[in-house]
Amino acid sequence: MSASDLRLLVLLLLVLVAGLVLGAMAYVSYRHPALATPLVVASGGAAVLVACVGVILTR
Repeated sequence: MSASDLRLLVLLLLVLVAGLVLGAMAYVSYRHPALATPLVVASGGAAVLVACVGVILTR
């Protein structure tokens, strides 16, 4: 397995885990509105995901 394949596999894993985390954050904020509005929490998490993907792709 080459380094490029490994990097793509790690990127796929990161996207899957981040999707689960974003879904969990949206669910928690939906069930407990006092924490935050679901859209703000999910968009903040998505911004973190985009930043992580950008760092991985620029290496």
